[in-house]
Amino acid sequence: MKKTWIIIIAIVIIGALYVGVTYNRFVRVNVAVDAQWAQVETQYQRRFDLIPNLVATVQGVTKQEQTVFKDIADARTRYAGAQSVSDKVSAANQVESAVARLLVIVEQYPQLRSAESFQTLMVQLEGTENRISVERQRFNDGIRQINILTKGFPSRIVASLFGFGGRDYFEAVKESALPPKVNF
Repeated sequence: MKKTWIIIIAIVIIGALYVGVTYNRFVRVNVAVDAQWAQVETQYQRRFDLIPNLVATVQGVTKQEQTVFKDIADARTRYAGAQSVSDKVSAANQVESAVARLLVIVEQYPQLRSAESFQTLMVQLEGTENRISVERQRFNDGIRQINILTKGFPSRIVASLFGFGGRDYFEAVKESALPPKVNF
């Protein structure tokens, strides 16, 4: 009888330790993903800081392309007002689409491509786009860890007990696979 109680107590202690360790793992992974999203947003901010300079440089040469400039400004405003991660992702995709159209316009103006200020801004923007890509990948890696934990057994039980759930990946919009169209 005493041996049975010792076994039961040992099982309860092991179960409690497992729940505690798993809970802490959920907390750690969720905090890491939130921190990684902050890194994505930092790179977006860098992009948003560069874009007005790029737009101003292009505007000096291409007065008739006002629609693209308006789209970029609207997308930046939408991003600034976004409340959720999915709203920010959508707004960021809108910015990417507008910037892609801007780059198509740039190809139509060789004198612009040879301007030193434009070249400098383009190099900075390319570097920023690469950083964004890396940070998005890291964010999605963290989301993958969370989703594995919330779907796996027995960590799924701990997730449901403490309200941890899966999270959405950062996914590009379907339209981003299409080349931008600019009509003159």
